[in-house]
Amino acid sequence: MNNDHPNPYLDNGGLLAPRGIQVISRVLSKAFSESPNAKIFRAGLIVSCFGVLTAVAMTARELTIARYFGRDDSIDAFLIAFLLPSFIVSLVVSSLGAAFVPVFIDARKHRSEASMQELFSNVLLLDILALSVIAVILGLLSPYYLPYLGSGFSAAKLRLTRELLLCLLPFILFNGTTMYVTAVLNAGERFAFPALVPLVTPLIVIFFIFLLARSVGAFAIVAGTLTGSALETLALANALKKQGIRLLFRWSGFTPDVQSVLRQCCPMIAGSFLMGSALVVDKSMAAMLSHGSVAALSYGNRVINGVFAIGATALGTATFPYLARMAAEGDWNGCRHTLKRYSILVILTSIPFTLGLMAFSKPLVRVLYQRGAFTVADTELVSKVQICYLIQIPFYLWGLLFVKFLSAARRNDLLMFGAAVSLVFDVILNFTFMRFWGVAGIALSTSVVYICSLLFLMVCSLKVLKKSQNTDTARRMTANTFYLG
Repeated sequence: MNNDHPNPYLDNGGLLAPRGIQVISRVLSKAFSESPNAKIFRAGLIVSCFGVLTAVAMTARELTIARYFGRDDSIDAFLIAFLLPSFIVSLVVSSLGAAFVPVFIDARKHRSEASMQELFSNVLLLDILALSVIAVILGLLSPYYLPYLGSGFSAAKLRLTRELLLCLLPFILFNGTTMYVTAVLNAGERFAFPALVPLVTPLIVIFFIFLLARSVGAFAIVAGTLTGSALETLALANALKKQGIRLLFRWSGFTPDVQSVLRQCCPMIAGSFLMGSALVVDKSMAAMLSHGSVAALSYGNRVINGVFAIGATALGTATFPYLARMAAEGDWNGCRHTLKRYSILVILTSIPFTLGLMAFSKPLVRVLYQRGAFTVADTELVSKVQICYLIQIPFYLWGLLFVKFLSAARRNDLLMFGAAVSLVFDVILNFTFMRFWGVAGIALSTSVVYICSLLFLMVCSLKVLKKSQNTDTARRMTANTFYLG
């Protein structure tokens, strides 16, 4: 572990955490004696504190969009145009990060800094090449797939969607690089600065909306998104340089480390593709319903996205590096203890919180959105969608623990299989529920899918733990027998 800084949670990329967070961190450090669970808790606290700021900025962005655009056709067009670029980034880079981190942690522990730089540069080059090819393909094929994604759109609305999509394509490279660098910083136990950087884009988007919305419409959101994501990339690249890793594009061939990353990455990409396809399917099916349904589905999911931006991001970011380290060291009892402790924590905190949000769903939507072009009827519909989405919160957060463990244990094949089943289940439930409850039925389908997914992930994790412990025990017994013999 790099000990350049006495406390990697308090000094990340040159940015010191606020004094109050430093004090809390020191108290927790003494109370928990630097156990892995204490480190996870402290890292989660840092990420969640900065996540609150990011969530506030993102909420302000959505309020600004709602005030200027409401459920206008241009917002439907932007959401469909943004759907595939954001999906592709999440698909490729989050999968790459999940496959990369365990290998990077192993290289950090056993090999030189030059080997770490070589691994980082090799994977970065592959990442950029893959994203560039995908961006070109998305642009060239857009006239063929957009009519299916926006099946209820008019010809003019589809034309606007394609124009917005073509302008958004550079976002794939900017945001993809940002997510990859963030994964590397987190693997090195640098959490605060990467958690703060996402503040940039929503603030830039708000500025561009105020400046350009009346003259260029939804293109103001595109301009803000591109500018913000480019600035985020530059900031994180500078933070990475301070940790001794440079943003270099070098190719050293398919080294054993690169091969290990790719072996884990392929099933992870497939799993992320299948699971992420559920979002594409949901919005595409919403486009089959009445005018503004895509926007209603998006507005209804904003609060949940804010919760996940704070809770889920903090939980996943904090647990994954430590679970990966324990799995690499064969500390399966430590993994079991961490899963048990944080499962209890998730249950005790998320269920009351979710019930409270559901009880106040309509007032919350009214306060957040009901102004300007956003009407009382819009509030009624979005509130119903939001309640159906809120059901998923405890199950999503709890399931995330097991996702991170299975990825740390390099069992991404199980995640791929589970994602395939979930996608099929989501499509079936969408068709069934939307017949009775319209766009709110699509949101309810998502929640039911996450409930079933949790059960699958829990069973798989327990089996992996048991098998790994038995394998290690047998290996030790064999080694002892050989030694005694």
